[in-house]
Amino acid sequence: MGLKVYVDRMSQPSRALLIFCKVNGIEFDEVRIDLSKGQHRSPEYAEINPMKNVPAIVDGRFKLFESHAILVYLACAFPGVAEHWYPADLSRRAKIDSVLHWHHSNLRSGAAPYVFNARLAPLFGVPLNPHAAVKAKKLLIDSLAKIETIWLKGKGRFLVGSSQPSIADLSLVCEIMQLELLDEEDRNQILGPHKKVQQWIEDTKNATRPHFDEMHIILFKVKEKLARMSAEGGTGKTLADNKNQMLSKM
Repeated sequence: MGLKVYVDRMSQPSRALLIFCKVNGIEFDEVRIDLSKGQHRSPEYAEINPMKNVPAIVDGRFKLFESHAILVYLACAFPGVAEHWYPADLSRRAKIDSVLHWHHSNLRSGAAPYVFNARLAPLFGVPLNPHAAVKAKKLLIDSLAKIETIWLKGKGRFLVGSSQPSIADLSLVCEIMQLELLDEEDRNQILGPHKKVQQWIEDTKNATRPHFDEMHIILFKVKEKLARMSAEGGTGKTLADNKNQMLSKM
């Protein structure tokens, strides 16, 4: 049995996992779990991931969930993965781990709920929540400032002073890419003050192309759809409807 990855490309951690596999030549079967249809809540998927979220993997008889744990496992278990993604040196690994642990309770806790409550919620049949959006935006902006002044401190182009990207760079940049779903004024207001962050995002994209662009096609198609819906005053379609239309053309 080969590696199976259970993902939804609208999921930031799912995109990071897929990009990592493709960049490093890891062969896998992509199993799409459509969050908008609730497929992650099925009993069958719960056997793979009892937390009922994405991504998850099955490697032979081994099952694993949580994106950071998966990235660490793949970097260590598969031959041919470039050393810079998760170095053998324990001190360098520890620094990467510190970024990954920080990510969940800071950047992700700001970016994901902000984009959902400020932009995406109606596509899931849920009203926008301005109060939740304001709270999340504050954490998001604070997190971007910390990336700029702490994690990007030094001469390296990537996190913790590295000259090449690690799994932490990929995970965090895929998180920030979700901001593409915001309107341009809002996105620029959030990212504009952080020039080092903007350059780091571009450096990470360039280091993982063409796979980075491939995995983000669906995000930009949703962005276009949101813009049309806004101009038309809303179409009433769900995210599942829109995703099905887009995936059929990919």
